[in-house]
Amino acid sequence: MKSGSPLASFLNGVAMFLILWLAAAALINRPILPSPLTVLPLFGRLFLAELGLHFLASAGRVLAAILLAVATAVPAGLALGQMPALNRLFAPLIAIVYPIPKIVLLPVIYVLMGITDLSKIFLIALIIFFPIMVVVRDEAAGLHHDLLMSVRSLGAGRRALFRYVYLPASLPAVLTALRVSIGTAVAVLFIAEQSLTTYGLGYYIVVETYQVLLYPQMYAGILGMSLLGLLLYFAVYGMERRINRHRHLEKGPAS
Repeated sequence: MKSGSPLASFLNGVAMFLILWLAAAALINRPILPSPLTVLPLFGRLFLAELGLHFLASAGRVLAAILLAVATAVPAGLALGQMPALNRLFAPLIAIVYPIPKIVLLPVIYVLMGITDLSKIFLIALIIFFPIMVVVRDEAAGLHHDLLMSVRSLGAGRRALFRYVYLPASLPAVLTALRVSIGTAVAVLFIAEQSLTTYGLGYYIVVETYQVLLYPQMYAGILGMSLLGLLLYFAVYGMERRINRHRHLEKGPAS
């Protein structure tokens, strides 16, 4: 394993984190911060039981939100990038809405949609939607005019341009925006799962463990949510690296 590889860096980071956690637990020496030597074996046992069910519930919500966000943001971004008049129409609205922290809309979404899985998924998807849409719009608008004209000269219509030019060109940007947004999505998931639900890592951490002072179990739940974020991050990162490697091979070695 190369010392500079992503896996080596990740393992080094895990080792440093565990050493710092062990030192902090020894220094504080209170039940509020149990040692990783206590939490890690407990996490393994709980993950095979009730914690695993909470993990699956959270994973299902965030994956559904990612699919919803990508399925709506990519076509919207491509349409804005392809149609300057449409982009000029919606650009002021996007400029106002994009910087607003979407978590403040949680009560509004709950009032309109009820406190259901659908409302939680919608909120997470809304947060992911705007970064993806903006980067896709900018990528689509930034394509060279000569490239588009050469493809059009071969008889390609708008649908063919969408499928064979705009979408492949925007895919790396989509994955980058998605990777950057995953941490925020999981954080919002944690907040949303604290309301009127019976399964989910947010519910487990706050209701089933923190409120009844089960600190080792609480940290096991935190590890579960951290694991969910890491798995999503590295899944997207792996796809991003594969696509970039494939694009590099298509271009061939630099002369």
